[in-house]
Amino acid sequence: MAAEFTGIILVVEDDPLVLLSATDILEEAGYRVLQASDADEAIELLEAHPDIRIVFTDIEMPGSMDGMKLAACVRDRWPPVEIIITSGRVPSRDVALPARGLFLPKPYRPNELTDRIRTFI
Repeated sequence: MAAEFTGIILVVEDDPLVLLSATDILEEAGYRVLQASDADEAIELLEAHPDIRIVFTDIEMPGSMDGMKLAACVRDRWPPVEIIITSGRVPSRDVALPARGLFLPKPYRPNELTDRIRTFI
């Protein structure tokens, strides 16, 4: 499936081990991945890489905005970019997803993440 997808997936996660794990899962599935440890870094990468097609972000992050504010910013500035939001602390019923956004609760299995990605391909 990944061969059909030519864009980049941006993973935004402040926990270095979770960031590495998600990146590994996606790269092993054949996707090109960029990493950001907070929303500010994610915005910089989105501005520099117009081929980012999917943002996979945690909700709880330090910095000027959390994952929900990042998702709203992405939807506003880059409407075609798809968004997957994850959290281990916020119940899915409490997440106000942006248009076309998906929620993936932590902990997630590798196939759950890749299945969500395939939803957008």
